[in-house]
Amino acid sequence: MHVPVFTVDAFTARAFAGNPAAVCLLEHDLDEDLHQKIAAEMNLSETAFIRKLHPGDDFTKSSCFGLRWFTPANEVPLCGHATLASAAVLFHEQKNTNSVLTFVTLSGELKARQEKDHIVLDLPLYSTYPQVLQEVEELIKAAVGDMIVQDVRYSPDTKKLLVRLSDTYERSVLEELQVSAEGFLSAEKTGKVKGLILTLKGSASGKGHDFYSRYFAPWNGILEDPVTGSAHAVLSSYWSEKLGKKEMLAFQCSRRGGELKISLRGDGRVDIAGQTAVVLKGNLTF
Repeated sequence: MHVPVFTVDAFTARAFAGNPAAVCLLEHDLDEDLHQKIAAEMNLSETAFIRKLHPGDDFTKSSCFGLRWFTPANEVPLCGHATLASAAVLFHEQKNTNSVLTFVTLSGELKARQEKDHIVLDLPLYSTYPQVLQEVEELIKAAVGDMIVQDVRYSPDTKKLLVRLSDTYERSVLEELQVSAEGFLSAEKTGKVKGLILTLKGSASGKGHDFYSRYFAPWNGILEDPVTGSAHAVLSSYWSEKLGKKEMLAFQCSRRGGELKISLRGDGRVDIAGQTAVVLKGNLTF
């Protein structure tokens, strides 16, 4: 069996930056266990599987496809960067002729459209709620030690914990922070938290990025994810409220780094735009 596969760096315009995802094009349904085996073989934070919904569908002409995402350890309900990568494969590699693509996913229908040199994802917007510090104190200490924490929020829809560091810190402090996956896993075993977002307000000058972040998900087999669309579906609602802005520019300052353009919509969703670079094309053979 041959399955076309691509590696796409998402939320960046240059190779070897941003967040890499593997994208597989499925002409036919795979045996269920093969999805996880392939994702483990690709060994990236996410492997996306685009599948045809009807026998007559075509990757170059159809506008609606099924989409699933797998980490090396498990299937996840939403992955922004692998959705961006999937849209890039269809738009740029398959030369899909549609202006908007629809993906049927575990998080409902997601849409992607081309806008100049960016691809715009239409994603759910997730609210955050105040979190009692005592319940997550051990996890926060494992992540940031004795650093000053300004706010702690929780997103029940995504099981993500948002930890805002003090505005007194510079971006470099977040970039240089060293973390331990083992520390996270021993500090949080309840299953309540599946992802930890560390975030910091951008520069006060009003130029550049509105906020910075890093994202950790060892509970899903990923110590640090380089650039995370789903985390920004949470961050967008938080920072929009705090900054009083609907349009924002964000930077996830992992070692690879990536930039996201954010626009809150009137229908309770969020547009997150990014660029992509295709770095590998081939076939899985098994």
